[in-house]
Amino acid sequence: MKLLLIMPRFFNYPELIIEELNTMGYEVDFFDDRPSTNAWVKAAIRINKNIIHTYIEKYFNEIMNTVRSKKYDVVFLISGQSLSFSEDMVGEIKKCQPQAKFVLYQWDSQTNFPYIKKVQKYFDKCYSFDKRDIEETPSLKFLPLFYSRTYEEIGKRNNKDFKYDFCFVGTAHPKKYKFINMMSEQLKSVYPNQFIYFFFPSPIVYFYRKVMNKELRGAKYSEFHYVPLKGKEMNDVYEASRCVLDSAQAGQLGLTIRVLEALGAKKKLITTNEDIVNYDFYRPENIYVYEGKIDLDNVFFKEEYKEVDKEIYEKYSLRSWLKEIVG
Repeated sequence: MKLLLIMPRFFNYPELIIEELNTMGYEVDFFDDRPSTNAWVKAAIRINKNIIHTYIEKYFNEIMNTVRSKKYDVVFLISGQSLSFSEDMVGEIKKCQPQAKFVLYQWDSQTNFPYIKKVQKYFDKCYSFDKRDIEETPSLKFLPLFYSRTYEEIGKRNNKDFKYDFCFVGTAHPKKYKFINMMSEQLKSVYPNQFIYFFFPSPIVYFYRKVMNKELRGAKYSEFHYVPLKGKEMNDVYEASRCVLDSAQAGQLGLTIRVLEALGAKKKLITTNEDIVNYDFYRPENIYVYEGKIDLDNVFFKEEYKEVDKEIYEKYSLRSWLKEIVG
């Protein structure tokens, strides 16, 4: 079976997804959803993609040279705020592959990326990780994100020799930056060994955010990284950490992928996402909901990690996620 995958080249997620799809018997053609990961291009797409319309069109035509030469069983678009293709471009892929099943997965909320609503009509199945999207668009199906086999292996090894009391790795959205720094400061007395990796896709985005968002006005350029943490580095940090910190992006109710990776790695989690208590894997011993102040008397700080039921744990694996989407 042949599958066309279009998604952001974000950390090593395309490789993980392709590997799992190959295991399931799919031959995969993968294309980034933007013409380049060049800093200027990434910034332009997020600020106003019309600035580089000609460049996007050229890239899309190159993709179509491959797409027109094949017949796919599945066309799978994982969409976030980096999606550069116009509504007409998505329609052209649909017209070219009438026999294929078209599946859309939204891993950014519609609140932050309302454009995605314009292309949903081209897909046979549409999923979102955010419950608010489902309330707004009932034709969407709710499906949380996943953890890969890498984090499952970390969970199996159950390493207790911690180098870090907690880790945070993620894009420095203004709300995340604010709350991660607040948690970091308040946790220093009990979690002094901290690993924080704030990421921006380019220095341009940093300067734009610094001007546009009050939370980042006092931020220093040196606080941020402009290349993503590589797969093995990321895995090593998780394995060496007692706990994972997480903060939802403004306007987002869905759980970030870091939450699911913490579940897969069997790590404790501190998050600002209050909706997490409504998920079947929530255990107060494992997950602390941060509401502006750390309560060190909470059971989270007094008890060890409590195993989640195997059936619930497996439900959030990448293989289960893909079986639902392309099965």
